[in-house]
Amino acid sequence: MGVALAPDGTRLHYEVSGARDGSPVLMIQGLGVDMRGWTLQRPRFGRRHRCIAFDNRGVGHSDAPPGPYNLEQMADDAIAVLDAAGIETAHVMGASMGGVIAQILGVMHPERVRSLVLACTACRHEPWRVELLEEWADDVGARGMGAMVGDEGLTWLIGPRLHRRLGAFINILGRIVLSTPPDTFVAQVRAILGTSDALRDELVNVHVPTLVITGSQDSLTPVGDAEELAELIPGARLVLLSGAAHGLMAEAPNAFNDAVLQFLAQVDREQSSKPAVHQAFEQGA
Repeated sequence: MGVALAPDGTRLHYEVSGARDGSPVLMIQGLGVDMRGWTLQRPRFGRRHRCIAFDNRGVGHSDAPPGPYNLEQMADDAIAVLDAAGIETAHVMGASMGGVIAQILGVMHPERVRSLVLACTACRHEPWRVELLEEWADDVGARGMGAMVGDEGLTWLIGPRLHRRLGAFINILGRIVLSTPPDTFVAQVRAILGTSDALRDELVNVHVPTLVITGSQDSLTPVGDAEELAELIPGARLVLLSGAAHGLMAEAPNAFNDAVLQFLAQVDREQSSKPAVHQAFEQGA
């Protein structure tokens, strides 16, 4: 485990695990979720890859400075983590809000990105989603994080099959969400809402291999969002996991892991056949 220092002095908790000689994968979680959101990915990915997971500002063991936040700032946080871990370039995997941060990295810091995995995410503000997020911010501001762990919040995040079969996981997810300070949850929501749709216009300039993956029952970032991302990013591939919703990494972990690891393996094969342009600062982090 380690601590990276963001440009504004925020301390960011990160952990590096897995194969020391494996290609690095930076894992960026979504709204109100810390690195525990990758619990079902890190052991499996770690067999082949060097996994760098971190807590976004405001969650987990990272500092929770007062807002406002913005996602460009949080993308800079991710770069600070790579720097602290001694990694020059990495595959970048982001979920939901983390997927938007990953898009920003692909646009603004392409020299640090080997590939992108964009899970359950979007590239534009739909009016209904803006209204929903504003309601979440208002509810959490008024009632605390408990407002997000009842049916009103979880219905958007977890599919009906998981509700029926995996009540224990819902309890775990609830504990993760409940541990988030309400003020910083709201600050993360405001960061999402403050991101310009102009990012969408820049995706045509993303020229790294990209996998867009989503669940067929995702109601927060529906399939149309994933299809749009795959259409806008040159050469992007789209994978749809049947029956999974917004929490696809936990609802369908085997299918998710298989699809992403297959993609990363192909990217590594293709990139290893080309002259090395980027090298890691050091692999001993």
